[in-house]
Amino acid sequence: MEKTIPGEKFDLGVCYYPEQWPEAMWADDYRRMREIGFTIVRMGEFAWNFFEPEEGVFAFDLFDRAIDLAHEHGLQVILGTPTATPPAWMTYKYPEILNANFDGVQYQHGLRRHYNYSSPIYREYCAKITEAMARHYANNPGVVGWQIDNELNCEVNVFYAEADHAAFRKWVQEKYGTLDALNEAWGTVFWNQSYSDWEQVHLPRPAPSKSVNPHQALDEKRFISDNTISFARLQADILRLLAPTQWVTTNGMFGHLDSHAMTDELLDFFSFDSYPNFSTIWNDAERENPLMDRSNSNQLTKVRSISPTFCIMEQQSGPGGWVNTMGQSAPKPGQMRLWTYQSVAHGADMVLFFRWRTATFGTEIYWHGINDYHNRPNRRVAEVATISQELGKIGEVIAGSRFTAEVAILHDYDNEWDGELDQYHGPLTRESEYNWGKALQFSHIPYDYLYVQNKTTLDDLARYKVLIYPHPAIMSEETAELLKQYAAAGGKLIFGARSGYKDQRGHCRMTPFPGLIAELCGITVEDFTLVLKEAATPNLRWIDGGDDASTPARLFNDILLPESGSVETLALYDGDYYTGKPALTRNPYGSGEAYYFGAAFSREVADGLIRRLGLQPATAGWAELPSEVEVAIRVKRDRRFAFILNYTDKPVKANLLKELEDLLEGERVRMGELEIAPYGVKVLEL
Repeated sequence: MEKTIPGEKFDLGVCYYPEQWPEAMWADDYRRMREIGFTIVRMGEFAWNFFEPEEGVFAFDLFDRAIDLAHEHGLQVILGTPTATPPAWMTYKYPEILNANFDGVQYQHGLRRHYNYSSPIYREYCAKITEAMARHYANNPGVVGWQIDNELNCEVNVFYAEADHAAFRKWVQEKYGTLDALNEAWGTVFWNQSYSDWEQVHLPRPAPSKSVNPHQALDEKRFISDNTISFARLQADILRLLAPTQWVTTNGMFGHLDSHAMTDELLDFFSFDSYPNFSTIWNDAERENPLMDRSNSNQLTKVRSISPTFCIMEQQSGPGGWVNTMGQSAPKPGQMRLWTYQSVAHGADMVLFFRWRTATFGTEIYWHGINDYHNRPNRRVAEVATISQELGKIGEVIAGSRFTAEVAILHDYDNEWDGELDQYHGPLTRESEYNWGKALQFSHIPYDYLYVQNKTTLDDLARYKVLIYPHPAIMSEETAELLKQYAAAGGKLIFGARSGYKDQRGHCRMTPFPGLIAELCGITVEDFTLVLKEAATPNLRWIDGGDDASTPARLFNDILLPESGSVETLALYDGDYYTGKPALTRNPYGSGEAYYFGAAFSREVADGLIRRLGLQPATAGWAELPSEVEVAIRVKRDRRFAFILNYTDKPVKANLLKELEDLLEGERVRMGELEIAPYGVKVLEL
């Protein structure tokens, strides 16, 4: 069943921590929230001590008052289970609940997420607090839903406590059944690693070199994901049983967690924490034409693959920063509004800002909220009031609509996790996904992510005219067959270097590259090499001469050998010993076609393929937009809404080719020039 926010209602709200503020401030806070137009608040996710101040003693009076008062002011409450921060009385009495690092050094009490998911004692106490809270709040009219824990696998996404080694041992025993099967899957005959007793099996541990057994490492990530989902399931099952009328979600999208499986199995919809300013300091500031905060749209696209409509549980409202790290500049005037509409454009039907007021103590005293410490009016309060007023007008109009795209980037967890260790394909995927995302965005071609899973069907693929699967080193027989069926039915597939040559264990197949898709692509790989230095990167020479000769073939080069007369060579290498050899090919397959590019995709190569594929911008027929703006289309029955987002600090001009309705301004916009303000937003009905 598809997981989306039910109905056609838009909620705007904020994260609030009543336990951190004098109770005398609550009523004024709630009053001002309602004056702004907020309808929902999240609370409780770090408050275990207030719910269980000592072992087995539960107390709800503080949050009863906070929730009841919020409800009196017309605010619904999302209640977080407080399991991200176990209380000191618990970690002191049961230190085995604490996580440990790769070297086996145990973390200590303090900060957050210092526990492990595997500890039977911790699971027991998590079940108890969840049950107590669910029984108490199941029929509370102020509580509308639950957030499980907070940001699963944030801060740390690897676990090496003794309980984790034991849980991993049980997991592999259930997966493989026998030691012979385990030894075969992990290739333990190499370097004499073979196991003769289950007690010898552990998660990866320190060794003389930095590497680990790659097949063990892949199973480690699969185990962490399954174990995390199991931990979330413990709470979800209790909430479903005891509070069946309240919805269940959790927030995140962090590493080593199959968020698709977790959402499908446990949640009503998925939630995400959107901090676009991270992109300006961590991602691509040094690149040419950097996407900066616009690259957050790529993350939101991945979120949308989990839930077509979703919740933003934390929307950035101010500069972020812990005392010791992650310092960010303040959002420019207009950027908070821009980032909110960025989330909405990509499918958010519920948005909560983080946070109502900046904390005056603790690690996050520089993680600024809407209100400053002094609680006086500021530009962020004024900006969020504008956002609320606008979404109050159009929220129900756009709620329930779906983002639409004709292109999808295929992705899967096995290759993501395997690529963390395997430098022959992991970095390629990261580079190619970035460049395809940039090329599609700058061409105004909306795209989806489609995660390849065991349940993926031909119908899932057939929704798209073009599928880009940049570097799927690991590929199952079932996936290869599905891709062939898609192409045969008329679809267009694009692969990059290092595709198809590993099985699901991470073993290399004893067949010519690209393995299971060789017939589909009509080629084999006659030679290959890492490209270790930018200066050594060969260029491409397009056969049709339609592009600049400096188009680079980055990071890795598969030298291709056409194996069929139907294969068309589109570009040749122009550099190194393989000058003149095929670098990019196209093979007709049934009614469709498959492209194979022997390198990581650069922006230039992606642009070249976009032109040759004949992909049209979403604005075709109604507008001409500058590259500085992003366009996203949401559709609701027979209504189409275009979000136009200007990420620059300068006004830009669009050319409208027809008269359209401006939903935010409530007026018709004539054909011709349309100016979009710095960090400005337009929502047009097509």
